[in-house]
Amino acid sequence: MTESMSLLTLIGNASWVVLLVLLLLVIASITSWVMIIQRGLLLRITHQSMLEFEDRFWSGMDLSQLYKEVEIESNQNSGLEQIFISGFREFSRLGAAGTTDADAVMEGAQRAMRVAISREQEKLDMHLPFLASVGSTSPYVGLFGTVVGIMNSFRGLAQVQQATLASVAPGIAEALLTTAVGLVAAIPAVVAYNRYASRVDVLVSSYETFAEEFSSILHRKVHSRST
Repeated sequence: MTESMSLLTLIGNASWVVLLVLLLLVIASITSWVMIIQRGLLLRITHQSMLEFEDRFWSGMDLSQLYKEVEIESNQNSGLEQIFISGFREFSRLGAAGTTDADAVMEGAQRAMRVAISREQEKLDMHLPFLASVGSTSPYVGLFGTVVGIMNSFRGLAQVQQATLASVAPGIAEALLTTAVGLVAAIPAVVAYNRYASRVDVLVSSYETFAEEFSSILHRKVHSRST
């Protein structure tokens, strides 16, 4: 009985449909774990880069000098740097073009920063929909394998004269295996998605706050230049 209920034996005796379901769930689980680790590292690096750039920005350094430095270094993992570069580049371009309308200059800089924020948000949100899909569909895929396994078990029981626990248990255990694997794939994906989505919202909110504060600085700068 113990030998017939071992995990390898259950997998070896499973039907091709159940094996296919198990294979899909294992692939989804491995892929989701790769994305969980990659997203976690990216969000950690992005948050650290944001704090470092905030220290430099609020240190009192001249904005033109800061722009030259960060444009040369150009840390792609720092969302604030990319927003700052986009906004100040557009601000400087319109100023160099001789635009005298302060509102037009500000509108151009703010539009550039909004585009940069959207681009950074897309970068942070990458692969999160996959984690959400794995978390929401894996239990149902596992349940499908369970239903197929139970159907095969009952079909096999119909061919014997007397059903005993020893003859029923392996088939039921094989069927429930896909549900267990589906939950193993789904739970980490759901937890990671909820955590990472929350952290992305916090980062994007920080980006928008920085853009507003930077816009205020540029607003004072453009009006002092026009007077």
